[in-house]
Amino acid sequence: MMSNSIRLAIIGVGNMGSAHAKCVGSGQVEGLTLAALCDIQASRLAWCAAQFPDVPRFADWQALLTSGIANAVLIAVPHPLHAQIAAAAMRAGLHVLSEKPADISVLRAREAVKAAQETGKTYAIMLNQRTNPLFQKAREMVQTGQLGELKRSVWIITNWYRTQAYYESSAWRATWAGEGGGVLLNQAPHNLDLWQWICGMPVSVRAQCDVARYHRIGVEDDATLFARYENGATGLFITSTGEYPGTNRLEISGTRGKLVLENGRMKFWWLAEDEDAVRFTSKESMPRIPTGEEEITPEGVETAHRGILQNFANHLLKGEPLLSPGVDGLNELAISNAAYLSAWDGGAEIPIPFDEARFDRLLREKGEAEGRTVGHDGHAVDGVYSERWQVRW
Repeated sequence: MMSNSIRLAIIGVGNMGSAHAKCVGSGQVEGLTLAALCDIQASRLAWCAAQFPDVPRFADWQALLTSGIANAVLIAVPHPLHAQIAAAAMRAGLHVLSEKPADISVLRAREAVKAAQETGKTYAIMLNQRTNPLFQKAREMVQTGQLGELKRSVWIITNWYRTQAYYESSAWRATWAGEGGGVLLNQAPHNLDLWQWICGMPVSVRAQCDVARYHRIGVEDDATLFARYENGATGLFITSTGEYPGTNRLEISGTRGKLVLENGRMKFWWLAEDEDAVRFTSKESMPRIPTGEEEITPEGVETAHRGILQNFANHLLKGEPLLSPGVDGLNELAISNAAYLSAWDGGAEIPIPFDEARFDRLLREKGEAEGRTVGHDGHAVDGVYSERWQVRW
């Protein structure tokens, strides 16, 4: 634990990084001080100078790491640089909070986890939707057995609507080399993370990933995943950036009842008896099991990005447990990597864990086949947390 305020540097001052800078720089996170800002674009550094004239600026992240100005970094750069910079930062003696995803492949992301283990530095991921009380309560109910044994989960998360203009806003978007994929790597990591955080990791995945179904892009904008769990339970995950109006509905069924999360509410249908017992003891063909129904309103509010920043600070200063430790970033990434492998293998069932080296090779080949240089995001920034980055019902 540290005894003083944490000196946080932000690497990457795009849409996300600028919002984090405003949050920390305006004193919204107790225990965090904005120590430095880093970006390769002169226009971004000019924005930093105008907004934070007294905060040192860097165009080279490696120079920042060795400057001694900061003792922690927040990484908000394109996905393929996440683990590389995170590992280098920890080996330079700094704690790390990285934007999601951990990287574009499990194999690459493991480098950051390894660095954290070797250095003892804190490594966390910006999985901000874990701060939502509904998801926290759903996790508690599933993990403590209130739903009995898991039978099935179905998440329809199609309210990620994006236009062609969105995909053309940055050269790295919607590319295998620059983004590592489409909706599964950009929009859905939060949901894939919450899915496994609540229900546990599947042991296999099958997937249909439709490339350019709705947009002129080279990666998937629509995906359907079928998961199998160790106890035989199944899971279905449907996501898209081409539907409007979209849906955000999670249903989880177990032997003791059912949970449904939709429209910012959670309903719980509970059984007076475990269905497994009724199935094998009842003399009736179609018995009615006594049930109850209630709407659960968890306490608290979603603190989103600021909540993860505060948790990161509290962990370093007070020893508070991390809400989103870096190693957890491997889980959602394993699901999306397995889904891509399944799609590339014609819908084959892919076990988890899978051949990570093979996935990396195939992903690299897809990036090379794109035949173009992936540039940076040239859009102006405003330092505001967009509504689309939080849970949207």
